[in-house]
Amino acid sequence: MAGRYATALFELALEAGMVDAVSADIDRFEALLSASADLLYLVRSPVYGSDEQLRALTAVLEKAEIGGLAGNFLRTVTANRRLFAVQDILRAFRARVARHRGEIRAQVTVAEPLSETHRAALAATLNSVTGKDVAIDLTVDPALIGGLTVKLGSRMVDASLRTKLNAIRHAMKEVG
Repeated sequence: MAGRYATALFELALEAGMVDAVSADIDRFEALLSASADLLYLVRSPVYGSDEQLRALTAVLEKAEIGGLAGNFLRTVTANRRLFAVQDILRAFRARVARHRGEIRAQVTVAEPLSETHRAALAATLNSVTGKDVAIDLTVDPALIGGLTVKLGSRMVDASLRTKLNAIRHAMKEVG
């Protein structure tokens, strides 16, 4: 279901020549979801009816200035009682946009937020390794202690301090 909705949004955006604008609005909406536990609860909870969700979502979209195709799409998803799947829909939409642009998406998890300089260096390294434009989905997880993990397609590189410490602990258990 998420793929069908994402494909419909992508094709509408492509036909209207608004892929970049819709992507920017979708990114803003996802940032709102990440920042607000209340909004995430509204999206996921079956307690609210579609009318309540639609009223609340409309207010959020107006305040965030998300309108046009992206706003109408999100309202349609809500009216169709599919708001619970909006994160999967938006993830599938981003994947379609990335394929259209010839980009590859990398999921990068770091122990602490990256500076713009480090983020640019990471992007440049991933671009040179793949020979393509790499879009980075960055997640912060303090449990890594230090370092980072990178998932690029089917490849994964784990250079986290947590993994290195676990390897040392495992090696010491074998010795003792």
